[in-house]
Amino acid sequence: MSTFEPLVVAPWRILSDSPPAAPPSCAGRVSEVARLEWWLGEPEDPLALAEDFLASRGFPVKDLSTPRPAPGSSSHGRYGASLLLSAAAGAAAVGGAVGAPSPAPAVPDLTIIVYAHGAPDPPQPDGPPIRLGGWEPSWPSSAHAAAVSSVRAAIAAGEVYQVNLVGHASAGYRGDPMPALRRVAALAGARYGGVVGGAGWAVACASPETLLSVEGGRAVTRPIKGTRPATAVGRAELLASAKERAEHVMIVDLERNDLARVAATGTVRVDELYGVRRWCDLWQAESVVSARLREGVGLAEVLRALCPGGSVTGAPKLAALDVVAALEPVGRGPSMGVAGWLGPDRLDLGLTIRTVAVDADRVHVWAGGGITWSSEPAAEVAEAAAKAAPLRAALAGL
Repeated sequence: MSTFEPLVVAPWRILSDSPPAAPPSCAGRVSEVARLEWWLGEPEDPLALAEDFLASRGFPVKDLSTPRPAPGSSSHGRYGASLLLSAAAGAAAVGGAVGAPSPAPAVPDLTIIVYAHGAPDPPQPDGPPIRLGGWEPSWPSSAHAAAVSSVRAAIAAGEVYQVNLVGHASAGYRGDPMPALRRVAALAGARYGGVVGGAGWAVACASPETLLSVEGGRAVTRPIKGTRPATAVGRAELLASAKERAEHVMIVDLERNDLARVAATGTVRVDELYGVRRWCDLWQAESVVSARLREGVGLAEVLRALCPGGSVTGAPKLAALDVVAALEPVGRGPSMGVAGWLGPDRLDLGLTIRTVAVDADRVHVWAGGGITWSSEPAAEVAEAAAKAAPLRAALAGL
């Protein structure tokens, strides 16, 4: 069952590591006071559960449309909270296919950690450096390429317009994974760099992508689609690619429609279309879509409108989830979900691309890309490998 009790001291209790999107002022100044953990298959709706849990602890999440109190004015002495939601939980919450089981089942499908101002527990000293075994993919490159071809067949049949395919690999390890996870979270361009964890698990996020930020009643999402090497040639190719631009615009339209479900009439707009941003050694195309929230819209309703994120599912979203569930051999676990921070004055949630999970004996990495009719299987396999490479290098300390 889900747990609402105060946190019990357990292995890998992480207090010194800032969770994704936490304000810099929280580092070394907050302590963990309460935690909720929920796994797929438990009876509650995860989004309603998250909203009720946060509201019961003084967070103004029942109506995000109105300006929120100034920082530090929340009730019950609460300062902020981190949230981690799996891709499968997001799919289940909207009635979509959840896919294969997660290869890292120790990681909850929903985790909320509430923090308060105060002296944190002394940080635990790092153990021996991590030693990684060989990486074992959940599917070989040939199977990944075949799945790309299957998506193209589904597009030709009119079942979907685009599907995001995600691959997974894991490696055994010995030693303390925490320094390696901090290296992942510190990767260049990680707008949602951070680490959260619990008993026997930890997740490091290096995501550059905003799924949802809300401040003063204004909601913003920043979908990312389109990737090239971070060179002058790569940037020119990304800007000139008709395939990448078409894929990107399709997801922007999906996000506009998602936001419109919770927006005041006529307020959805595209503030920027197809801007080029850098993440590690890759260029990526990003757009900015915003709206003023409709009065009375709470956290659960907003997340239900946007989850799972369109850039990691495809379009139409539910049909794309069906294809994903049929093709991907293992679940996405905490990747392709949501991670971020909720405070008394704002919320800032990233999409958990570029994300690593660790359980008792293995490290897990996921990476993928959007498939359209013009996708080439070999190129899509190579793109997924390019996205995973900085994560693997950071884990290995390279």
